[in-house]
Amino acid sequence: MAERHGPVRTCIGCRERTAREQLVRHVLERTGDGSLRVVRDDARRRPGRGAWLHDLDRCRQLAAKRRAFRRALRVPGSDQLDDGVVDEA
Repeated sequence: MAERHGPVRTCIGCRERTAREQLVRHVLERTGDGSLRVVRDDARRRPGRGAWLHDLDRCRQLAAKRRAFRRALRVPGSDQLDDGVVDEA
């Protein structure tokens, strides 16, 4: 019988497939003024689509450069989102 290794996710920065426990989940949150911001979901319980990222500066920079949060979280083009800003939740 094949050994189970658990859930695997892809880092949106470096695109490496990694065990879910080694990545940090991020989700969108709407602010009071109606704009969107990306926030960490350390508890992995917040509602909505999640984007997974290594907790490394290199991966955060690559994700911002590639506008990966916008793509992974399926943000419409008309919504304001700063791909380089990740707020702590």
